[in-house]
Amino acid sequence: MPEIRFFVSTKGRDDWDGSTDRPFATPKAAQKAVRAVTAGMTGDVIVTFSAGVHHLAEPLVFDDALGDSGSNGFRVIYQAEGYGTPEQAKVELSGGREITGWTEGDDGVWTAPIGDLAPRRLTVDGRPAARAARAEGLPGNVTKTATGYVTDSAEPQSWPDPSGLEFVYPGVYPWSEARLAVTAITGDAGSTTITLAQPAFDHAKSLYDSKWYGAGGDGTWDGLAAPSVLENNVAFLTGPGTFAVSRTDRDGHVLHYRPRPGEEVGKSGVIAPVLETLISGRHVHDIVLRGFTFADAAWSGPTRTGGYLHYHGNARYERGEFQKIDLGADVGYVHVPAEPVQLPANVDLTSACRVTLEGNHFTRLGAGALLIEAGTDIDIRANVFDEISGSGIAVHSATRVSIEDNLVHHVGTEYRGSPAVLVVESEETTVAHNEIHDVPHNGIVITGGEKAKATQVISNLVERSMGKLMDGGGIYLSAPQGSSFASGALVRGNVIRDVLTSYNFGLYADYGAAWITVLGNIVCRADTPIVLQVGPPMENVAFVGNFWDVRPDGYETPPETVIAAGNTVLPKESFDEAGRAHPAAADILARAGRRGLER
Repeated sequence: MPEIRFFVSTKGRDDWDGSTDRPFATPKAAQKAVRAVTAGMTGDVIVTFSAGVHHLAEPLVFDDALGDSGSNGFRVIYQAEGYGTPEQAKVELSGGREITGWTEGDDGVWTAPIGDLAPRRLTVDGRPAARAARAEGLPGNVTKTATGYVTDSAEPQSWPDPSGLEFVYPGVYPWSEARLAVTAITGDAGSTTITLAQPAFDHAKSLYDSKWYGAGGDGTWDGLAAPSVLENNVAFLTGPGTFAVSRTDRDGHVLHYRPRPGEEVGKSGVIAPVLETLISGRHVHDIVLRGFTFADAAWSGPTRTGGYLHYHGNARYERGEFQKIDLGADVGYVHVPAEPVQLPANVDLTSACRVTLEGNHFTRLGAGALLIEAGTDIDIRANVFDEISGSGIAVHSATRVSIEDNLVHHVGTEYRGSPAVLVVESEETTVAHNEIHDVPHNGIVITGGEKAKATQVISNLVERSMGKLMDGGGIYLSAPQGSSFASGALVRGNVIRDVLTSYNFGLYADYGAAWITVLGNIVCRADTPIVLQVGPPMENVAFVGNFWDVRPDGYETPPETVIAAGNTVLPKESFDEAGRAHPAAADILARAGRRGLER
């Protein structure tokens, strides 16, 4: 039997046979047809989608037990029509719902009833809208209390519907940003009391309990002293392209939107995300997804728990105890979650094998974009990730995952500690020839541990990382990466430019990093290209043949098992020109980033 082909079109019908002349209307119908033929495959099964937006009523779940996997050495391929050609169709799988029933107010703000929806993201004419925010924090003289805050300003009492208000704490730890929900605002002419959600506020006080003794200070630090940003209140709808959700209407929530110039609300398509999962897979194998746009998905975690208590990377606190980490008598201490919970993704695959995601666009997503958990032989190639609330790509406890030639930018738009690419305790993972730019914290994070082994980070281009938070870098590695240099991590041929916030490191080996070779990379316009003294100390790390624009502190006297040799300092003022003129540096520059693209 040769290839079997099915077709899907928004103009089709699910009671048709899925042929080119009688296509299915929905992915679900196509999936049902695929399941009927996979057991006896003698060729690939190919499902082709014509152009259009498919609004998913429920997640598309792939399950090996139900016949979704390829068999007999063949694959099930879901693809956009004309994939890989100039005529490739734009096919969108959307978890959103169009908002209708708009009414214009006298103040230029439009409103629409949205039932029980409480969107944290909004898309208008294909462009993300911003959550209404007050960037100057709370007014007046603010004092933290056991239940929230007191201020001598009466202004917050004029803000309607405080139950939807959320406080944001950038830099609650230098590398973290917390979010906490407000439950009530009360007061009189001389004082306002603000009550925060419990137990989230108490948990936040425990998690962010720290001391910092740097620069001769007394260690006093309170990242929760007052919020820096306030979000989601109608009172903050001052700028065009912003929205807020109020919850005072007895019949449900109301969406408020102040349009941008030229937008005609009611005629412009306004999409609110609804589904929290677009694609999910369990134990599936031999599947290909290529040429799709995955868009408009939600995540309601902060609403359910009363906040987002971020610690590092994709890890946050939701349950369990707190662990005190002593950083040394001259540094201080921090607390971390003893049972960290990882940020979910709107597209996730668990225990998958031989799966390819190629040429897709992940955009306007409210959690992380893509999560691979405990998979084997996964290929993530030539995708684009942008406008993501969390991370772009996350890999946990997987083996032989290839992340190559992807473009990741403007991620972490809501959960700003989220890396563009995160690899956690995985084996033989390759992160190569990706381009990452304009991200709020780390570009690439490789977290080691007992399961970590043989990760390669090769020829990536990372620009304008660390846009919001501190204490990170373009590429960040922590903990042991293997048991020898042979089984450890290789970081080679990467270009890291413009690490933006203060207190950052271009190539950052941190927190007991071990068995890492950092070879032939370029770092410029960071606070410092690398750091040699970290706690716990790094061991068996080699920095060889790199190019940077400043000599790192302690370079002449590195830790005992750390090698720093053959590295070149190029002039800071003319670094780019000098790099292009140096044969070895020019070769690194030419190879970094996505392949097949002119620069």
